[in-house]
Order: sequence, then structure tokens, then C-alpha cells
Amino acid sequence: MEKALLKEKFSNALDQDIINEILEVGRFKTFQKDDIIIDINQNLEYIPLLLSGNIKILREDNDGNELLIYFLEAGETCTMSLTCCMGTSKSKIRAVAESNSSIVLIPVANMQIWFHSNHSWRNFILESYQSRFTEMLETIDNLAFLKMDQRLYNYLLNKAELSGSKTIIVKHLDISEDLHTSRVVISRLLKQLENENKIKLSRNKIEIL
Repeated sequence: MEKALLKEKFSNALDQDIINEILEVGRFKTFQKDDIIIDINQNLEYIPLLLSGNIKILREDNDGNELLIYFLEAGETCTMSLTCCMGTSKSKIRAVAESNSSIVLIPVANMQIWFHSNHSWRNFILESYQSRFTEMLETIDNLAFLKMDQRLYNYLLNKAELSGSKTIIVKHLDISEDLHTSRVVISRLLKQLENENKIKLSRNKIEIL
């Protein structure tokens, strides 16, 4: 199952030689929703390639409050963990399974060797950096320039796109933690969006209209 997913999700980006090497050295693992895949200050010996599910990447301030940076979809990797691996430093992010997910873990040593020896792997890593950098800029723009109601609506649209459904199963508290605000504020703004006919609310469920 995992081997088939690897070929399905990464054959467009990676050549057969690298896919064969990943099958030899990679460790396949599955995670349940809300499992921590990578934690802050963890020593990184592997980088993850996401085969199925979704992962959210979070930063944490000095008070332990989390801020959502971006989401990962199947066929992607976390470039913030790549950066830590290249510098042999500890993780600066927390990666949490947004849904039940399967990944393949690539040893850091192989990642570095392939970067210099394989064209498709090097392009995949560089394109991943560009994509994640763009998403981080969007996160900064949201924080700096958008009001919370627009940030919330963009967040809901993103969640719906990731899940492939206009109906999102999520608690108000979870949204408030991702957006680094209070549950009361989120509940008020969700009601405002419902009054604007942008969403429909029910218990632990939000439908994009």
C-alpha cells in the first residue's frame, strides 16, 4: 500500500532511481489525527515525505502558544525540517497530523547525498522550498494586513480545499489555537460569517456556502 502511494504521489517529481532508493532506505509510518510527527527541539535524523493525509506545521512562542504556518498535502515535504536537517540543528517547528496520515522517513544522510547526485531530487527540494516560502509569506501577509474575520475565512477555505469537501469537521477551540486567538473571538466571527451567508454552522461542523 505505502509503496504504491509513493509511486503515485511522487513519480511525477522524482525519477525511478530515487524512488527505488527511497524504497530501500525509507521507513514507512502511519499517524492518527492529532499525533505529533515532529516536535520542537527534536533532533532530526529523518525528513518526511507525505504519502496520504494532511499535516499542519506550527510555530510556538515563549508562552507555549501555537501559530499555524502552513499545511502539507500528499506529495509534499516539510522544508522547515529540511532546513534544520541541512544545518544539523534541532527542529524549530511542530508537525501535527491534521488527519490520519502516512509518511515515509528519509535519513538525512541520504537526503544530502541525493541533493548533489540526482537532478530530480534536487529540483523537488528546491521547488518545495519555493512553495513553502510563498506560503510563509502569505501567512505573514495575513498576520500583518488582514483582519481576523478574513484570516478566519481564508483558513476555512484552505481546510475545505485540503479535505476535498465544503463541510469541515473542526472545533472552535482548535481554530482559535491555529489562528492564535481566543475561542470567544472565533465563535463570534464564525457567527458573523454565517450572518453574511458565507458559512453554515452546526455542532463541530462548518459548511462553506
